[in-house]
Amino acid sequence: MGTSTDQLELAATRGDAPGAPGNDVPVIQFEGVHKIYDLGEVQVHALRGLDVTIRRGEFVAIMGASGGGKSTFMNLVGGLDRPTRGLYKLDGVDVSSLDKVELAHIRNRKIGFVFQGFNLLSRTTALENVELPALYARLAPAERVERAREALRIVGLADREHHYPSQLSGGQQQRVAIARALMNRPSLLLADEPTGNLDSRTSVEIMGIFQRLNRERGITLVLVTHEPDIAQYAQRIITFRDGKIRRDERVPHPAAAEEVLKNMPVVGAED
Repeated sequence: MGTSTDQLELAATRGDAPGAPGNDVPVIQFEGVHKIYDLGEVQVHALRGLDVTIRRGEFVAIMGASGGGKSTFMNLVGGLDRPTRGLYKLDGVDVSSLDKVELAHIRNRKIGFVFQGFNLLSRTTALENVELPALYARLAPAERVERAREALRIVGLADREHHYPSQLSGGQQQRVAIARALMNRPSLLLADEPTGNLDSRTSVEIMGIFQRLNRERGITLVLVTHEPDIAQYAQRIITFRDGKIRRDERVPHPAAAEEVLKNMPVVGAED
């Protein structure tokens, strides 16, 4: 395993790991990052000299029109792609230089992913779906089950662990997906349009879960959305356009999901 990964492991053992108090190292730091896709005779400049810092414990919404660079940014942050040039540091470690094995290790240990389409396995129960990331982390079976049950409890699905995805509503499936993302106790949660397939009330419920994870567990959250009302639940909104950041602003008074839900009608059974 390379030196950069060793540095991350050392950070975890000496107390300045993600989430440790007193650590001022940014979770995400981009310096002059460019991403160019070579499509034969055409080059697509997806990111153009991006500079951005996201600190531990922030809740950031990413917005912008299609083709503005949001997805490319998230792919780089999640270690799913590499910058063409420029520096990307995760918890102070240069991720740009890591090989595929090291990147996979960091993704599994440091980052949780939540997608619009849930991406649950249809023939496995909620509990088994949540356990999946721990298989790669080689946790003992008993610890896997204990962690999975804890994650389902956090998202309010302790009584649904033996249900299959087809037996769950859309909101419940997204909760299972969030629980799965929490399985390896990440310091960073990346959510790509997590409310895109949900109704209004269920979307607010999901934002409430994210706000609690951020507030109570100190998890750093980066969320892509096309919906301005959903972005208002974050503490900061970064807007992309043409591969650059056009706006980066604090939300003076983020919407509180728990309060918003009190004034929303309940249609049918709750998710």
